[in-house]
Amino acid sequence: MSSPAASSPLQYSHAEAIKVSQQAGTYLQKNGSTRESTVLPYLSRLESSEQWKTHENLLYSCLRTGDDKNAHLCLERLAGRFGTKNERVMGLRGLYQEAMADSNSAIDQTLHEYEKILAEDNTNTPIKKRRVALLRNLSREAEAIDSLVELLEASPTDIEAWAELSELYVSQGCYQQAEFCLEEILLSTPNAWNMHARLGEIIYIAATASQDQVGSLAESVRRFCRSIELCDGFLRGYYGLKLASDRLLEALAANTSKNNMASSGNSSSELSIPSPEILRRLSQKATLFLAEKTRISNEPRSDTPDMAAVVELLRSTALAQQH
Repeated sequence: MSSPAASSPLQYSHAEAIKVSQQAGTYLQKNGSTRESTVLPYLSRLESSEQWKTHENLLYSCLRTGDDKNAHLCLERLAGRFGTKNERVMGLRGLYQEAMADSNSAIDQTLHEYEKILAEDNTNTPIKKRRVALLRNLSREAEAIDSLVELLEASPTDIEAWAELSELYVSQGCYQQAEFCLEEILLSTPNAWNMHARLGEIIYIAATASQDQVGSLAESVRRFCRSIELCDGFLRGYYGLKLASDRLLEALAANTSKNNMASSGNSSSELSIPSPEILRRLSQKATLFLAEKTRISNEPRSDTPDMAAVVELLRSTALAQQH
């Protein structure tokens, strides 16, 4: 039997997660306990990193689908192999305890255990991240932000932490800080098309409250274009390009005064504003791509929220053109 969860479980739909978790019992039975490998690593049977990554991914899928028994077995296997003091195992155990918590007091106890662990070892990154996630779930965003800032001071290249901090800032309406976080990610991974698109989304949202709406929307368009350039066929990139280019066309139409246009050119963006003709062509290109996506009847995951948003955008555009 091949590894049932070799890929990231974060990419699974709910149906896929159920399918993977249903294979957990068979997989765990076939790949029996390897506790002895910690004591006699050279005498035990051969193992691979994929085997333990599969155990970890199965743990995630089982927790997601309510298979507590196999989730616990995966956790015990990992603890038996790497030790209960292994930081990654400690983080996974914390995740398991959060999932098993059935009351506010149990959640508070888990949070207290995290704080106790960090009091003894403030460098335990997995526990720090679990604490941040738990604080966020408890709607204690300010504490979560403070914790992430502290974590990033010690580990400034942690892309996952920057991304989480950006989302927390967005939830608080702090768009400039959120943009800064994503720019830090792009310093390390300049070709991350999804981060360019997310930055475009945040700039677009912030533009609604910006005095320099034209400049902000132009930067949003550029970010979406970059995401598409890096990954042709990226749905969110085309969706954002359609939104931003249409909105910028409206803003430019409202700015008929040459003085207003000149002041827009002196925006925080050092690049010039795209011409209306270029924007119309970009909007048309995005529209054609999105329309083609909706016409493909066998498109995978066509019932996802992203596809539903695409259909709604095209519908509203068609209605606007009729009027």
